[in-house]
Amino acid sequence: MLELNRVYNMDCLEGMKLLDDNSVDSIVTDPPYELGFMGKKWDSTGIAYNVELWKECLRVLKPGGHLLAFGGTRTYHRMACAIEDAGFEIKDCIQWIYGSGFPKSHDISKAIDKKLGAKREVIGKLARNDRVLPSGQGGYHGNIHDTYRNKGRQKVQLEITAPATPEAKQWEGWGTALKPANEPIVLARKPLSEKTVAENVLKWGTGGLNIDGCRIPIDPTVDDPRLGGKGSWKTDKAAKNVYEGGYVGKNIQSSALGRFPANVILDEEAGRMLDEQSGVTRSGKVKSDKGAYSGVSATGFLRGITTTQNQHGDSGGASRFFYCAKASKKERGEGNNHPTVKPVKLMEYLITLVTPPNGVVLDPFFGSGTTGIAAVNLGFHYIGFEIDKTYCDIATKRISDITKEE
Repeated sequence: MLELNRVYNMDCLEGMKLLDDNSVDSIVTDPPYELGFMGKKWDSTGIAYNVELWKECLRVLKPGGHLLAFGGTRTYHRMACAIEDAGFEIKDCIQWIYGSGFPKSHDISKAIDKKLGAKREVIGKLARNDRVLPSGQGGYHGNIHDTYRNKGRQKVQLEITAPATPEAKQWEGWGTALKPANEPIVLARKPLSEKTVAENVLKWGTGGLNIDGCRIPIDPTVDDPRLGGKGSWKTDKAAKNVYEGGYVGKNIQSSALGRFPANVILDEEAGRMLDEQSGVTRSGKVKSDKGAYSGVSATGFLRGITTTQNQHGDSGGASRFFYCAKASKKERGEGNNHPTVKPVKLMEYLITLVTPPNGVVLDPFFGSGTTGIAAVNLGFHYIGFEIDKTYCDIATKRISDITKEE
């Protein structure tokens, strides 16, 4: 077993061979999307489609352990198929939705005029003050006349031109691509070694998702042991589980623990845009418990719980239904030129979702170390592999810097 809390400058396929079977608790990674991004060779190797890679991930992951892997919208399906072919069970697809993407659409009208050798008349200029793009997302559409940076934003002036030929007029307004605004994340699980999830969790500590740890907070002051309170759950023999047993202490509403985590995650910009579109809405409450069902099925699944004790009854924009990953202005770190850096809060949320207490997180594509930073912030252990020495050095420095701050 390799030393924990280190990034190793080596090919992940070779590196994982040095790990023992069933030795890591979760895998959270952002592999190449195989799009040839910015001409980078590492984004066109086919590694994300390599079944052998995911077989190694399967081998080192504990039974019931979860894998979270980002993908691109155009190539995600091939990665997901490789993961499934390696032996994983595909459990879900999480959508990370961001508002800062810009289209790389090809202007067909302009292309036609160019092909026909016709010069277009400049009829105006469009000034925009746009955010500097995080995570290497998107690119500007049009002719950028002037660009400068100011406090995390770019001011651009675009020339507005008129079609010069009848053919170009016919195809004015037509392009070739949509604005990028989401990245899918595969949620996969290594098959259980035991007959039930409960038995698997007792043996390996893996198999479940940390639902309460990833709820969207509503009332952080509730007197609940999971939130620092002094209350406790009933353990009487008549109760099959904590939900039937009930809570001893302050009479709380289950909604106070927060909304159930969804398979959609937003960034701040996407949350703001969503709230602008939705306006303020109010969550309802049932008027009485009459006719409302609250219980657990014979197989242990919660079902049909619609009582006054679990209705949120709050108001706000639609983004309150989803986790919003807020990015820090300083989190990229000095000298970090990696083009696809993910927000630390996003990685913290994903690690929390799939990693048991004191667990080991593996990232085979460590990049500039965001997974490691998130793991350190949360008190988890990590192992990373990064084939590019430049990024490996950046990751080591970023993690070292936050360790010094502590």
